[in-house]
Amino acid sequence: MALSYESSGVRYDQLDAFKRACQQAARTTAPLLKDHGYAEPATTRGESAYLIEAADHFLAHVEEGLGTKNLVADAVYAATKRSFYREIGIDVVATIVNDLITCGALPIAVAMHAAVGDSEWFADETRTAGLVDGFAEGCTKAGAVWGGGETPTLRGVVDPGTIVLAGSAIGKISPKSLRITGDVQSGDAIIFLASSGVQTNGLTLCRKIADKLPQGYQTPVGDGRTFGEALLAPSVIYVAFVRECQRRGIKLNYVAHVTGHGWRKLMRLEEPFVYEITAPRPVPALFKFIEEAGPVDPREMYATYNMGVGFAAYVAPGQVAATLAAAKATGYDAWLAGSVKKDGARKAVVAPSLGLTFEGETLQLR
Repeated sequence: MALSYESSGVRYDQLDAFKRACQQAARTTAPLLKDHGYAEPATTRGESAYLIEAADHFLAHVEEGLGTKNLVADAVYAATKRSFYREIGIDVVATIVNDLITCGALPIAVAMHAAVGDSEWFADETRTAGLVDGFAEGCTKAGAVWGGGETPTLRGVVDPGTIVLAGSAIGKISPKSLRITGDVQSGDAIIFLASSGVQTNGLTLCRKIADKLPQGYQTPVGDGRTFGEALLAPSVIYVAFVRECQRRGIKLNYVAHVTGHGWRKLMRLEEPFVYEITAPRPVPALFKFIEEAGPVDPREMYATYNMGVGFAAYVAPGQVAATLAAAKATGYDAWLAGSVKKDGARKAVVAPSLGLTFEGETLQLR
C-alpha cells in the first residue's frame, strides 16, 4: 500500500485550518501598531513573512521550526558515530531566512530556540559544538547577526533524548520599493533554483520509510550516498540570490520558498493564475528512492516534497537572462522552468510532461 504524508501523522488540512483561525484572530490586533508608528500592509497576512510598515521602510518578522530532521541526525549518529548537527544548525537558519526573503526583506538578526526534555542533551560536546558551528555558519551565509535565543528544559513536554529546534528572524526592506508584492502578470517566467534534497520538509514520512528498511538509514539511494546522508544534506540558503537581484535592479514580481505542500506552494499568491511548468528536471536520486521505497504515489511526492526545487522566482520575460545571471553569480543552480498564465478565476499548478495538476483548492493557507 502506498504511503502518504497524512499516513505518517501529518494532516495539512488540520494544520492549515488552525493557521487560518490564527490569522483571523491576529488581524484584530493590527491597530495596536499605530501606537508604535507602524501599520500593517493589507496583503501581508498569509504570506511567509509578516510585514509592518513605516514611512520609509518595512520591517519583516518570521518564526519557524526545523521539524523532525534532527531525529534523523540522532539515528544516524547512534548508528555510525558521525554527527550531522553542523548541517542541522544550517537547516534551522535556512528554514527561517528563506521565508523572510520572500517579501524582499534581508535578514538582520536571527535567534535560536532550542528546547529539550532534559538538560543532559547538552552534555554531548560533539553534537552541541556541531549545532553551534552550523547555526553561526548559517547566519553568516544569510548576512545576519546571531542575536540570541532561548534554551528551555521542558520535562514532560519534550522527550528527554531529543531537542526541538526553531527560531526567528527580523529583516528590513529599504527603500520600500524593494518589497516583493506579488505583482505577477500573465506571461511572466518561472525560474527554479535547485534544492539540496528534502531540505526541511517531509522528514516524518522519510523516518517512517527508514523504519521498515532492513538497513534503515544506511540503505544506499543510488547516487553514492546512504539514505541518511542524503536526507541530512544541509538546506540551501537563498538570501544571496534575492540580495543580488536587488543590487542589480532586477524586479522580482514574486518568489516562493518551496517547503511544506511541495509544488503546491508555487501558487501561494492569492490572485488566481495557472503556473505551468514546462521544463522540469529529472527527479534527483533521493526522491526516486523515497517514491520507490515507500512506496509513495508520484502525485503525493510533488504534493509533499520540493522534488529538487527549493525556491522559485517569477519575473517578466525580459528579466529572465538577468535573473539567471544573478543566480549564477551568487552560486545557485537555476533554470527557466515555465510560465504564468491567466485563465479566468482558475488557480492551479500544471506540469503537463509529468501528468500533474494541482487545483487551487488543494492549497488553503488564507
